[in-house]
Amino acid sequence: MSKKVIIGVNVSNRIKKAKDVQKLLTEYGCNIKTRIGLHDVSGNFCSPTGLLMMEMFGDAKTIKEFEDKLKAIEGLEVKKMVFNG
Repeated sequence: MSKKVIIGVNVSNRIKKAKDVQKLLTEYGCNIKTRIGLHDVSGNFCSPTGLLMMEMFGDAKTIKEFEDKLKAIEGLEVKKMVFNG
């Protein structure tokens, strides 16, 4: 039975942290099966916060390494969900 791992990241300063986050997303790109990014935007407003949700692929050690590197970036809140089956 394989597990489904979802990592959620709340970015409090999207503009300032985007470069650091994007570097990790590129480094672990082969371990990210699905990625969804959300932030508020309108005609004259683009939110400085954002939310990323990623469905992970790969071994537990690599996924944990990715999670730990995300947690090391100041201003990110990182949560993980694991589903059996």
